[in-house]
Amino acid sequence: MRTISTSAPLVVGIGGTMRGDSGTERVLRAALAAAERRGARTSLIAGPHLDLPMYAPHAGERTRAAQALVERISRADGVIVASPAYHGGVSGLVKNALDHVEELRDSRRPYLDGRAVGCIACAGGWQAAVATLSGLRSIVHALRGWPTPLGVALNTSEPVFGPDGALADPAALGQLEILADQVVSFARRHDGAAAHRRDDRHSLTRPSRPLAGSRPNRSSPQRSPHDPDQRRP
Repeated sequence: MRTISTSAPLVVGIGGTMRGDSGTERVLRAALAAAERRGARTSLIAGPHLDLPMYAPHAGERTRAAQALVERISRADGVIVASPAYHGGVSGLVKNALDHVEELRDSRRPYLDGRAVGCIACAGGWQAAVATLSGLRSIVHALRGWPTPLGVALNTSEPVFGPDGALADPAALGQLEILADQVVSFARRHDGAAAHRRDDRHSLTRPSRPLAGSRPNRSSPQRSPHDPDQRRP
C-alpha cells in the first residue's frame, strides 16, 4: 500500500535575475503560490540572494549567502527552479546557484536526491524558452533530482502578464498549477514511503515475542538412551 505523508512539505523556489521582481521571479512566485494552495510551506531564493561568488569546489569558507542557500536546499522536500534564457541557455546566475548544490555531496540526502524538481524557463521567444528548459532538466538530472513530468516554457513576448505585472495568462497559470501539484504530491509520497521504510527497519530489529496464549517454542533437551525415563517399563 502506498504511504502518503500528511505533513506540510517544504518547497524551495530558486530563480529570477538580479533585477528584483523580474518576470521570471514573478512566474516563480506564482508557482510557489500554487504549491502553498496544496498545503506546502514555501521559501523563495531570488534576486540579490542569488548574487554569490562563482562556485569553486575546493574553495575554503563559503559566504553567508552561499551557506544559507545550501542549508535551505538541504531541508527542502521539493524544489522549483525558474531561469530566464540568456543566449539560448540557463542564466549564469541560476547555474551558479545550482552548482553550489555540490556542497551536499556528502549529505544524508546528497545533491537533490529524492526530491521532485519543477523546471521553468522564461524567454522572449519559444526557441530560447524550450532550449533553456531542456538544459535545466538535464542539470537537475545530473544533480540526482527528479524533474517533474511537466516542465513549463513561457514566451514572455506574448501578453502573459496583467496590468499589475502579475502572471495572468490562464494557460500559463494552469501549467504552473500542474507543475506545483506534481512537486508537492511527489514530496508527500516520497516522505511517506521513507517513513514506511523506517518503520519496516525498526520492526526487523525488534526481538520476537510469543503471541498471547501461545506456548514458548522451546526445543526439548536431547537425552541419553540410558536415561531411566526413556526406558520401557
